[in-house]
Amino acid sequence: MAYNVDKSDAQWREELSPDQYAVLRQAGTERPWTGELLDEERAGIYTCAACGAELFQSGTKFDSGCGWPSFYESVRPEAVQLIEDKSLGMVRTEVRCANCGSHLGHVFPDGFGTPTGDRYCMNSLSLNFSEQSE
Repeated sequence: MAYNVDKSDAQWREELSPDQYAVLRQAGTERPWTGELLDEERAGIYTCAACGAELFQSGTKFDSGCGWPSFYESVRPEAVQLIEDKSLGMVRTEVRCANCGSHLGHVFPDGFGTPTGDRYCMNSLSLNFSEQSE
């Protein structure tokens, strides 16, 4: 897939912290319960830490108890790209930013009690948060 934002590996390494690069560009995962945005409860918008594209609204965030920020839907279906992931001996659905192709996390069909039934389990390192007044 061609992305709107297309940078060289060297450019990504220069712009992102080493931890962000490992998650966003190498599909790494931050340790659970360590992300800065896990307990964020203010109203606002979550954007891609690599390119700034809008990804999630605070109203769709919920406490799933999994150790990573969880959302039940993206800001728009076309904001994220869903890809089958067969790594680690299991089948999961990877979530990438549709604007730049950066890895955000995975989506699971176990968001019980949410309007969609989905749990977008995102890495804090892959997101930025901007507070918005209500």
